[in-house]
Amino acid sequence: MNMYKLSPKSCMSHLLLKDTFDQFAFIEGEITTFNKFTIDGFLHKDFFDEEPEREYSCWKELREYCFSIIKGKRTPLHFKIVLSLAPVYFADFLASHQITSFRPEEITGLYLNFHYDGTVLQCITGISMNTFHMDKTLEKEWDTYVEEFFKNAQIEREL
Repeated sequence: MNMYKLSPKSCMSHLLLKDTFDQFAFIEGEITTFNKFTIDGFLHKDFFDEEPEREYSCWKELREYCFSIIKGKRTPLHFKIVLSLAPVYFADFLASHQITSFRPEEITGLYLNFHYDGTVLQCITGISMNTFHMDKTLEKEWDTYVEEFFKNAQIEREL
């Protein structure tokens, strides 16, 4: 688990205006402006004509909506946005990082937890498993991946 202090201007552009995080699943969000808006990313499958195979919305499906809540002359009082690498990419992540001690179905999430308190924007990385593992390889590789991801996207940060 790593905690990054992010440049709000740099990161918010990538988070809300660009497709940088579009491949991530949207787990949940909370945005406080003139009201508190709470969004659950869990898909209600009975709403759809054809049942989606995934459990959560993609960030790209909610990015513009979240932006519409945040945009304006004033910054939000607070927000929390939780993203996870989409489960469809878990097997590829394990293979590309040569992690053989985990199976994709054991992973609940590879998370990016964004938190803004009105002045400071932070991102905390984390993983969640549905089985207990003493092996910390996955967590270390996820942290390394996120650092490279931020670096490649040119998101200003402090560890």
